[in-house]
Amino acid sequence: ARQPAELMPVMDNDLTTDYLVVGAGAAAMAFTDTLLGHSDATVTIVDRRHTPGGHWVDAYPYVRLHQPSTFYGVSSAPLGQDAVDVTGTNAGYYELSSADEIRAYFAQVMYRHFLPTGRVQYFPCCEYVGEHRFASRIAGASWRVSVRRKLVDTSYLEGSIPATSAPPFEVAGGVRCLPAGDITRIGDSPERFVVIGAGKTALDTCAWLLEQGVPASKISWVRPREAWWMNRRFQQPHAQLPELYRGIAMQLEAMAQCASVEDVFAHLESQRFFLRIDTDVTPTMFRGAVVSESEIELLRRIGHVIRMGHVRRIEADKIILDKGCVPASERTVHIHCASRGLPRPPLRPIFEPGRITIQPFMIGFACYQFATLGIVEATIASDAEKNRLCPPIAYWDVNTDYLSAYLASLAHERARAAHPAVAGWAKATRLNPVSGLALMRDDPAVIEARDRIKGYAGAAAANLQKLLRQNAA
Repeated sequence: ARQPAELMPVMDNDLTTDYLVVGAGAAAMAFTDTLLGHSDATVTIVDRRHTPGGHWVDAYPYVRLHQPSTFYGVSSAPLGQDAVDVTGTNAGYYELSSADEIRAYFAQVMYRHFLPTGRVQYFPCCEYVGEHRFASRIAGASWRVSVRRKLVDTSYLEGSIPATSAPPFEVAGGVRCLPAGDITRIGDSPERFVVIGAGKTALDTCAWLLEQGVPASKISWVRPREAWWMNRRFQQPHAQLPELYRGIAMQLEAMAQCASVEDVFAHLESQRFFLRIDTDVTPTMFRGAVVSESEIELLRRIGHVIRMGHVRRIEADKIILDKGCVPASERTVHIHCASRGLPRPPLRPIFEPGRITIQPFMIGFACYQFATLGIVEATIASDAEKNRLCPPIAYWDVNTDYLSAYLASLAHERARAAHPAVAGWAKATRLNPVSGLALMRDDPAVIEARDRIKGYAGAAAANLQKLLRQNAA
């Protein structure tokens, strides 16, 4: 099918726009959506991929959201059907959209919501080359953009995924090593699967293999680090929202009362807020990923876990790791799930003259916070005030990052609430996980959690600062 006229490269290579947005992933789409809804701005979106969706365009086919679809996407268009799953490891919880569903969703947002406004231009298959210039990766055309307001860089924290990045280890000739997505196209039955990585991609891959009927005895899992996982029970919307609110109260109580970082995690694990696969190994990694207790139980079937550091090289008969070697064979399929994921470059102000650098400023719920940046930009004049409300934080990696990110969320939530336009939008948007609480204010569980939150919030903020200072000493 031919592209719509507004997507076709133009021969006049000069463009004018209020905002030049680099990227068309979730962050860019969520930001642009609220900017359009609360201003008269024009936006030009440039993306090297052929369709909106960012990393979802390249994602492995069995990936799903790890938080309910209700909390993902753009504020103005719902994602999913708000259905509760009745089968699988997410049974009993609200649906998790698949990669196919998310790609279709972002395409619909672009073509049915953004472009019909007449205020958005979209240039897929184009590379931003700097200095407000971009070029087609296919047609050879290039453009120079006159930006009246700001460049919006959503690529500063772009992560790497196995599908688009080489393994961070050497692979000898003849060794069968595949990125996570390629295992869906295997045409034989390998003697063994070796899953390499300790993050969410590796977890999903192991779970998918088990769900396909691969015996756990045929799977080896290389886990350089052990991770804490957040329990999906406390990330639910609608009828299950009181559990989410109770989870907030549980966290604040632990942060207010515990005497060390380790105690915080231990306390929350005892309440099933945090989960780990192997209860005999203390996790040192926190990436904020959300799983169900059923997933954890499924993954515990894998008994051959290799904890010898990172893989350095795979040869035909052995895997060489930091702390030694393990045997391999020619009929082994090695699955590369070991990309660096989300990066941690130096922080810079999100709002600067002529520039917005998209970065997180609170823990979790990515689309909610990136959409918040759009309304902050649209409704507040001063960059200094915007940065006061939304100071950036690094993506989480180690256990203390959970506490520092949570402290940042507490510290600036009250400041944002003082701005009527920002606060009013936050109370109404489906992306805000607690926006539906107003309808449940009389629920006994909500009342009990609200009292605990009020009682512990101040002490939690003070104690978090103390715990972080102790840990840094």
